[in-house]
This record gives sequence, structure tokens and C-alpha cells, in this order.
Amino acid sequence: MSTVSLPTFVEGEAPFVVPAAGKPCKTWYKVSGDLKSGIRPLVVLHGGPGCVHEYLEIVAQLTTLYAIPVVLYDQLGNGRSTHLPEKSGDTTFWTPDLFVEELHNLLNHLDIHDDYDVLGQSWGGMLASVFATKQPKGLHKLVIADSPASMKLWMEAAAILRRQLPQDVQDVLNKHETEGTTTHEDYVKATQTFYAHFVCRKQPMPESLKIAFEWTEKDPTVYMTMNGPNEFHIIGSLKTWSIIDELDKIEVPTLVLNGRYDEAHDICVEPFFQRIPKVKWIQFAHSAHVPQLEETERFMEVVGNFLLKY
Repeated sequence: MSTVSLPTFVEGEAPFVVPAAGKPCKTWYKVSGDLKSGIRPLVVLHGGPGCVHEYLEIVAQLTTLYAIPVVLYDQLGNGRSTHLPEKSGDTTFWTPDLFVEELHNLLNHLDIHDDYDVLGQSWGGMLASVFATKQPKGLHKLVIADSPASMKLWMEAAAILRRQLPQDVQDVLNKHETEGTTTHEDYVKATQTFYAHFVCRKQPMPESLKIAFEWTEKDPTVYMTMNGPNEFHIIGSLKTWSIIDELDKIEVPTLVLNGRYDEAHDICVEPFFQRIPKVKWIQFAHSAHVPQLEETERFMEVVGNFLLKY
């Protein structure tokens, strides 16, 4: 991991009015750098859905290296933002549009809605692509990192990758998925084998990524409702999600990223490259799903250059 130090953060909370929530909501965020510096800020959207910002905190090295202000936040239902466990299983509440509205609300709260960039990682990239297709005011550049253009392609990719695992691991996964016993310790252990191959190849797993997984376990409301029990057994409301037919509406310059061993396999990333009009695709040769942690120095160089020079 790069030895570049992280900057100081300033934390805050943005009130977020969600009538269907039945109670006051807030979005917790933190900012590195000066939002009034004249350098366009980067807003970072974490994965999951149902994860937290910690494993993307390292992206704030862009502040240290390039003076780019970075905004990190925990999406509604997660981390330090408002939790709504009473909405577990409510697929009409937990939708991409809810999180698009939350992003607009945060941009307005921070008074940066007229000029900003967005980086979305994994689910965050899915969310970022939905956001960008709506051609929001102020969006200047977009980074889609380790994200699928459709969940159908994501599941096809997962099937390809699972066949690369040892046969006994495949057998355990198949058995428990068929029997509906995905909380069994043998299934959880087999899942970790998949993660070590295709989520993060740096072992032991970086602490920031562990923290993100732990938060999801503490409150699985969003993850289970929209995704499912893990990264490759998708049974939630996103199972049929696709942005492919809308990608030509993304007008801003876009950088697409994935890792050579990424669970966001080339087949589910390629539609971004094929359909977004102004697009560049870069792959990290030694990374799986979290190149910001696996190839930190190159990640910062690639993203920093894109944001400042192109």
C-alpha cells in the first residue's frame, strides 16, 4: 500500500427528508481539502449496496497528492447515517432513485452542485451511472470503478469465476444455495475463498475492507433487500437491474476501471466502454475488485491524471 499520508477530514451531517421513512433522516459525510479552493471536488460513492465509506477512505490521498477535495459519505441505511431496519425487505423503499436523491441532497447541502466530479465503486458505480444518465447539473467528470452495467452480466461473470475455484469449494456453494442454507459456516467459509480470489487478492484483507464488511453484517437491511447474502448469489431487487440502454445519455468524460481478477469481470464492464460516448477504460493488472487498496499508487495516478488533465 502506498505510504502517502491521508489528509485531515472535517465531518458533518446533511438532513435528508424522506417522507416514506417515517422519521427524520440524515446523511453522514466527511470532507478532505477545501471545497472553496477552486479545485473541483470529487464525491465518492461506496459499494454494497449496504456498505460504508471506510474502504474508500484511501481515495482521499488525491487531496494530499493533487489538492483535490474529496467528499466521502455513508449512504442512507449504513454506517453513521440513519439506519432503517424496519424497512428490511421493502423493495419499494430501497431503490436506486432513493440514493440518487440522497446524492443530490448532499451536493446541495455542501453547496457544490454547480461543479463536481463523481467516483463510484462497485454498487457506487452503478449508482453513479444512473445519476449521470439523468445529466445532472454541475457534473464534470465520472469515474466508474469495478461496476457492472447490468446484474445479468454480473451473474454471468460470477458463474465464470466460480468455475475457477477448487471443485470442493464450488460443491459447497452449490449445495447450500440449493438448500437455502447460505448462513451455514461452511458456505460462509467457501464465500471467503471466492472473495480472496476475486474481491481482494491482498491477504490478509486490509483493515478498512474488513470494517466495511463488518458494518454490512451489523445491519444487513440494504444489502439483503437489494442484493442478497453475498457478492455472487443475487436474489434481491437489483437482480434484474440494467443501465445498458441508458448509457448513451452520459455526456461527461468517463473513466471506467476494473481489475484483471475483478468480480466485475470484463463482460459486465464492457457495455460502459461500448456505449458511453466519451470514455476511457483502464485495467489494473494485479488487482481484483478493490484496486484502490491493491494497487494504490497507480490508482491515484490514473484517477488524478484523469480528473486534472483530460
